[in-house]
Amino acid sequence: MLTLAFTCCVLLITVLHQSKISHSIQQQQPVLLQCQCNEEKCGNFSIPFPFHLNNSNSCSSVFSSAFSLNCSNSTTLYLNIGARSYKVVEFFSDGVLVDFPGITSCRQYNDLNSFGFSRNDHFGVSVDNVIGLYDCEDSSLCKTGCETNNLPGCDDDVNGGGSPACCYPLSDHSVWNVGDGFSSFSKYGCRGFSSWVVERGTNTGKRGVKLEWAIPRNTSKGVCATNSNTVNATTVGAGVRCLCKDGFVGDGFANGTGCLESCIKNGKEAYGQDCFTKRSSEKEFVIVAGVLAPAFVIVSLLALFCLLKRPVNGGTLFDHESSRISFRKACRTRFFTYHELEEATRGFKDAQKLVESTNGSIYAGVLRDGSHIAVHRLQCDSERDLIQVISRVDILTAILHRNLARLLGCCIESGILPLIVYEYPANGTLEEHLQRSSENKTGLDWYKRLTIAAETASVLAFLQYEICPPIFHRGLKSGYIFLDEDFSVKISGFGLVIDHSNLELGNSIHNKNDVYDFGVLLLEMITGSKHIDQPTAALQKIRSWKLEEIVDPSLYYHEQPIFQREQIEIVTDLATRCMLFGRDGKIGMIDVAKELVHIAKESVDGDHSKRGRALQETFSNSSLLQMISMSPESIHHVP
Repeated sequence: MLTLAFTCCVLLITVLHQSKISHSIQQQQPVLLQCQCNEEKCGNFSIPFPFHLNNSNSCSSVFSSAFSLNCSNSTTLYLNIGARSYKVVEFFSDGVLVDFPGITSCRQYNDLNSFGFSRNDHFGVSVDNVIGLYDCEDSSLCKTGCETNNLPGCDDDVNGGGSPACCYPLSDHSVWNVGDGFSSFSKYGCRGFSSWVVERGTNTGKRGVKLEWAIPRNTSKGVCATNSNTVNATTVGAGVRCLCKDGFVGDGFANGTGCLESCIKNGKEAYGQDCFTKRSSEKEFVIVAGVLAPAFVIVSLLALFCLLKRPVNGGTLFDHESSRISFRKACRTRFFTYHELEEATRGFKDAQKLVESTNGSIYAGVLRDGSHIAVHRLQCDSERDLIQVISRVDILTAILHRNLARLLGCCIESGILPLIVYEYPANGTLEEHLQRSSENKTGLDWYKRLTIAAETASVLAFLQYEICPPIFHRGLKSGYIFLDEDFSVKISGFGLVIDHSNLELGNSIHNKNDVYDFGVLLLEMITGSKHIDQPTAALQKIRSWKLEEIVDPSLYYHEQPIFQREQIEIVTDLATRCMLFGRDGKIGMIDVAKELVHIAKESVDGDHSKRGRALQETFSNSSLLQMISMSPESIHHVP
């Protein structure tokens, strides 16, 4: 015991000495200061780095004059590109929103050549723009997905709001490609266009054209600050920007604000040196050390005794205060206490469990105010996992999509695995309806199932192809799909812990697994069953041309009109393709979404009888013929 006490004393002195050295080093660290041009203003604009006023000597040498701005009448900013001057409307972290050159009044439509911009080494037309096209002879370029965006009319006139008659998002590269000008739409006979920027994760547009900015890669050496990464631009060839790592805030540039550490201190967010404990003086340090040393010995002995007596716990526990995780965006959500959620879920009883998978378990609950919630208990094995969870929560809370379950908040307390709280709509989960697991859960007709499938595929494709970095579900199940009062989809239960050992390979694997999991989900919606051997059994039936034997009896397959039976056949074929070829990368989620949206749209359009032959040909010529010649066990093949 005396030996242990002596050891603890030596350990304490060593720790205090190292702490003193660490504190001294921290005091010597230079504080990251803003570039002087960041202090410049023009009217209501605070000019962010690397932009600067053209009379700013302090910043003109930092980067090319491409980022210089003119301040007119001390109120209006202009960006000069080539011989044209563009009025600045708003700054973004990755771009700048500008108006059409030479425009003095708001126009509903502009000439296709009026913007007059060509991509260069510093700017490119952002894919976040949505284009409204006027009087086009060929409407094939119009995209129905634009209908979900709120695109305000001229001067934000409410009566002129809504979507244009023909709109095209530049994120869809079927017509417009990166580097093209707006005049490329003239080949479709369009006479004019308007433009809005719709930032990813939102559905509200702002009039103008967003230009993405970047710096040439060959000039980026030494430009990024410590604790930042270099990221590639989307539309600027060989262009890059600096981005702060998780847990740090700032613009990422060494000559800008840099990257300051972000932490929680005294219940509030703090940055940089404020994250470190301040010591008053050497004298106070010695006094504190002298007082704490004996106490430390006693506490150490007690802690050791308790540790030896403590039962082994399978979960990994975290002290989130010491980890200094950045909550700068996650703070926009509500922080629940563990007691609140334990009470809401009746102590996380099995009777409250909605679904369980490798992503963790989700429990239904009711808060004291009567709000219905779903609590996702995540599996984390390390502090790094916890940091990833906060980072992904950060992204998810910023995404506004009607088919995503709204993230209400989280609970991250010392010693407790992280808990994520979702809204829990009135109609429960898709699984409950398919299994009719309670009296108030009814079976779903084919149209509802088809709509649910199309909405689910569409939102998964949106998260994978429109969000950067892409978001994958990593464990899709019918229990993770919530349904509101109109049977509209609300997806929850995302796998928030990511393997960063090989990010590109990881993304590819997760994409393929999401497609496979979606195929299994489609099959469950068709059969109404979720038995573990269902995929194999279903393939065996299909090989024998006995599809009707696996269709959910509540769909009354033989009593349905011919076009609906053919739709069931086509969706069954799509499910098998997802399972057979999803993990080989031969079919992507965006391909699945397009097929399902097309089928669902057919269900509400025109005379179904006229499409019978076309549907039959589609089914006959599809990969189902390839599938029936393959072994059912092949669906379990992992490349």
